[in-house]
Amino acid sequence: MDLIDTHCHLDVEEFDADRQAVLQRAREQGVRRLVIPAVDAAHWEHLLRLCERETGLFPALGLHPVYLDRHRQTDIEALERAVEQHRPIAVGEIGLDYFVTGLDRDGQQRLFEAQLEIARNADLPVILHVRKAHDQVLATLRRINVRGGTAHAFNGSLQQAQQYLDMGFKLGFGGTLTYARSTRIRKLARELPLEAIVLETDAPDIVVSAHQGERNSPEYLPDCLQALAEVRDASAASLAEQTTRNACAVFALDTRAD
Repeated sequence: MDLIDTHCHLDVEEFDADRQAVLQRAREQGVRRLVIPAVDAAHWEHLLRLCERETGLFPALGLHPVYLDRHRQTDIEALERAVEQHRPIAVGEIGLDYFVTGLDRDGQQRLFEAQLEIARNADLPVILHVRKAHDQVLATLRRINVRGGTAHAFNGSLQQAQQYLDMGFKLGFGGTLTYARSTRIRKLARELPLEAIVLETDAPDIVVSAHQGERNSPEYLPDCLQALAEVRDASAASLAEQTTRNACAVFALDTRAD
């Protein structure tokens, strides 16, 4: 089975002690390619080195909205240079977060728009982080048209989903899908066209139900696949094939060397 984890923070310190072992176990589970999105400029170099060193890891570079207080205006200029120099797989993780209280919405918006401009100029897809802000993100994407991407950990409505799809986006589903109580997310995963869906873990966050209380890991991506198979009443093998095809299409993975 060939699976792609389209959103995994394998570069963070939670994996420092056993990163190589985690990767090995993930590969044994069929998770052979991972997209690693950045959250701030301070960690880009480490992320890039990791992806250069390990087969099947693909970097995305960006400035996460939740860490607004870490970012400086010079980071936008640095991102533009880094995208040109390193040609990451996407610009991300970027977006808007209206769930976390106290975050400057205007500051988030300016940061988001600046990064969308970089992605558009570089003809790269984006990896979106969106919480309680889908309408604002969609409105911004209509003004600053980029080459699609993924809406990570999608939790919007079916109508909002369709708008993302119309703009060339795929929708990420992961650990939340494995919980029976996540009825709305599971209903979305059942009703959306299969061509819309990519799988992700968001490791070390959003752990699957079988490992509650533990660190999440890319090796648990098959749990997300199995949950998708259950809600869609389809074979895991056919869903693995299609979701992998979807990920390859949105990130142009078939044109990239491992």
